[in-house]
Amino acid sequence: MSFEPKLMGFMCNWCSYAGADLAGVSRYQYPPDIRIVKVMCSARVDPDIVLEMFIQGADGVFVGGCHIGDCHYIKGNYYAQQRMKVVKRLLGKCGFEPERLRLEWVSASEGERFARLMTEFTAQVSALGPSPVSGEQPDIKKLRLLFAAKSVVADVRVRALLGKYVEFSEKGNVFGRKLSEEDLDALLDSVMDDEFARINILLAASSKPISVKELAADLNLSATKVLQHIVTLKERDLMRLSRIEGVTPFYQTVQGVAAGGV
Repeated sequence: MSFEPKLMGFMCNWCSYAGADLAGVSRYQYPPDIRIVKVMCSARVDPDIVLEMFIQGADGVFVGGCHIGDCHYIKGNYYAQQRMKVVKRLLGKCGFEPERLRLEWVSASEGERFARLMTEFTAQVSALGPSPVSGEQPDIKKLRLLFAAKSVVADVRVRALLGKYVEFSEKGNVFGRKLSEEDLDALLDSVMDDEFARINILLAASSKPISVKELAADLNLSATKVLQHIVTLKERDLMRLSRIEGVTPFYQTVQGVAAGGV
C-alpha cells in the first residue's frame, strides 16, 4: 500500500494562511495530506507544540510565516526561525530526520508558491517514510526521547535564551555586549545539551540504581561530565544516592520524577 503521510501545518494569519486561501480560490492543486491550524503569528508556534505533534504521531510538521522583514508583529518570524532551529536540532538528537520539520515564508499573494511547497513537503516526508513513533508499534525509546526533548524546551534557561535571542543580537546583554548569531547558537546548544543529558540520566536511573561509569557508557559522555550532571540533579532534589558497592556509588532517580517530569 502507498504511504500517505500525516502532516500538520501551522500558518500565520496574515501571510501564509492567506496564501493557502489564495491557493484554494485559484484552484491550485496540492496533496490533501496536511491539516492546517491558523495562528496569529509564526512566533506563536512554540517548540513544545511542534514536539507534541511528533509525539502524537505526525510524520511531518510545516510552519509558515511572513517573509523576513514583512512580519505584522515586526520580528515574530525571527523568533520563529530560531525556535524551529532548536526543534530541528532536538529532533536529530531523538533519532528523527530534521527534514520532517520545515519552515517557509509565504506571502498572501503567493498561492501558487504555497501549493508548490505543500507538494514538495508531502513528497519529502513520503520519501522518509512513516514516523518511527506512529502506528501500532511505536519505537518506545525514540518516543521517550521526544518527551525528554519537550522537557528541554521547557527549561527556564532555554526559554530565556529563546525569548531574548533577537534582543541579545541587536541590543546586547545587560552589560551592553552584543552577541553574534554564532555565539548565541553555541550558548543555546550548550544549555540544551546539558539539559538533554540530565533528562536522559534521570530516565536511565529511573528503573534501577546505576553507576557513573554505566551512565557514561550509555550516554556517550565522560564520567566527569556525568558526575557534574548528577551533582546538579541532586541539588534539584531529582536524584539521590542509592547505595555504595565497594568504592562505586550507585544513583537513582527520585521516585515519581521520571514518570511525572519526563
